[in-house]
Amino acid sequence: MRFRKLLVLLLATPVLAAAPDERLIARITGLEPEVKAGVVKVSVPRTALSITVDGVKMDPFQGFTSWAAFQASGDRTIVMGDLALAEDEVSPVMSAALANGLAVTALHNHFAYDRPRMLFMHIEGVGPTERLATALRKALDAVQHVRRTPAPAESFGGPDIPATSSIDPKPLEAILGRRGQAKDGMVKFVFERKTTMHGMDLGAAMGVSTWAAFAGNPERAVVDGDFAMLESDVQVVLKALRAADIHVVALHSHMLHEQPRIMFLHYWGKGPAEELARALKRAMATQRK
Repeated sequence: MRFRKLLVLLLATPVLAAAPDERLIARITGLEPEVKAGVVKVSVPRTALSITVDGVKMDPFQGFTSWAAFQASGDRTIVMGDLALAEDEVSPVMSAALANGLAVTALHNHFAYDRPRMLFMHIEGVGPTERLATALRKALDAVQHVRRTPAPAESFGGPDIPATSSIDPKPLEAILGRRGQAKDGMVKFVFERKTTMHGMDLGAAMGVSTWAAFAGNPERAVVDGDFAMLESDVQVVLKALRAADIHVVALHSHMLHEQPRIMFLHYWGKGPAEELARALKRAMATQRK
């Protein structure tokens, strides 16, 4: 009887998976891990940046520390993390993360009136510990490369955009396959997406759309807009935009309880208007219809 009770107790007791190889993670990332409850965590306080929020000098302990946590999942490892980034670090880090097999799952602010402005990139990945740690290292190396210039940049750079816009809609309409809405030398294109929320079908009129607004002139244009995506489309769209040197400036949700779930990214790009339109068309072509 006692044996049976002991056996039942042992079977009912959850077995904690062994933690991922902390020495391997430390060697690859160059960081000293903290191990707790089977999770290996590495952190990078943003001490090189002098950050204020609402005029208050902030310490990295107050939320300005990049981190990534590794946990075993069967014969694989899962990593999740949050990278605290200055604005000029976002695009290089995103490109490095995506190129090395990490998924970018959110990009947003955590504070208001922060100087320099900081954005937070959430990442995840599943696979061998060595590959995930290497991908994290590549992303962190991208930060260091940018910070060879200590002060964060004030802009993305690129061509100066004329104050008065004179975009010709017709070439862009031919590329994007629909008529645009023209106003004061600018043109805007809207591509409806569909979802359902609270039992009602929602579309472009309710904000469920991909859109692009072009300003400037045909040679020196700027495009900004929003991609509405299924969760399964997010990574391919991110990769397509970064391959075209279009900057992703936010990635988040706009709704709750919609089916299917829709994620939204906001973007910004400069260059010849037709090149920008072709880049957006390529990104949209990666999405499921």
